[in-house]
Amino acid sequence: MDISPLISRVARGKHGSENLTQEEARAVFFQLLAPDADLLQLGAFLIAQRMKGESSNELAGFVEAARSHMDGYGATVAPSGAVDLPCYAGKRRAAHAYLAAALKARDAGVPVFVHGVERIEGRLTAWQVLKDTGVKRAVTLAEAASLLGNEGIVYLDLADLCPDLFRIYHLRPRLGVRSFANSVARLLNPLQCEGQLNGFFHTPYADYMSGANMLLGQKRSLIFMGAEGEPELYADRQKIIAKQQGDKTTRVCYQEAGLNPYPREAVDSSLLQLQNSTIITGELSGREAAVLQRMGQAFAWASKGAMPEDWSEEV
Repeated sequence: MDISPLISRVARGKHGSENLTQEEARAVFFQLLAPDADLLQLGAFLIAQRMKGESSNELAGFVEAARSHMDGYGATVAPSGAVDLPCYAGKRRAAHAYLAAALKARDAGVPVFVHGVERIEGRLTAWQVLKDTGVKRAVTLAEAASLLGNEGIVYLDLADLCPDLFRIYHLRPRLGVRSFANSVARLLNPLQCEGQLNGFFHTPYADYMSGANMLLGQKRSLIFMGAEGEPELYADRQKIIAKQQGDKTTRVCYQEAGLNPYPREAVDSSLLQLQNSTIITGELSGREAAVLQRMGQAFAWASKGAMPEDWSEEV
């Protein structure tokens, strides 16, 4: 298939660019994911999409293309009530409270499937924290499903999950900017978990990602402005939470805890590891305790669909 006309439509500039349909997006990205794809076309398309911005239909098509490049996708699924937790940002300012909440959710009977990347320059990743807590790392979807059923929580790296998408994800240093591969990875839901908790950093992605999840048939998800881009709710301020359930999306909110704001300055990685050790063992600051409470509610909703009593839908 000659995909140059599709690239041309996306790359016509500020006033001439067009969004692709879901089917067109799936077709063009399926071809660009191939290891022998034309690198000039790949780079042009990634930058053109970065300049234009992705639509929900395009993100859904990109996810479908990436899923078709995943070995074993659809052959096995997560247990009932499992929660998909994509972690592709890493942290450098505060402990990974959302991972402490994930471990508590596991202990409460909620299966949690974590996927991400092992290393991010200048940041501490989910796997670098989880590996010290005894969480096991799978290398295939079949192994991940088995471990999830037996252990209640498992980690799978994008490098093993979808090597073709991983290759494009890691083009950022050469491109100079982040590409839509990051958002696609977050929306993969490789084991088709019923619930998903998904963080983002830039405001428009609340609508883009929740819209894509509706198109992809996701049962329910919370898409929210996350601490440092990870799937971690704030205790002091929470700008956006999009609740997607079937073919409907609404905004939800909760009362802020009135605590100290999230730290603004980066800390040394060794200190961050120490903070993670203390939070996982239960030594919590007031802000961390409030985050764990909110994340516990989020995991419970994603697993079973029961809205917390003190959360409300915005009119």
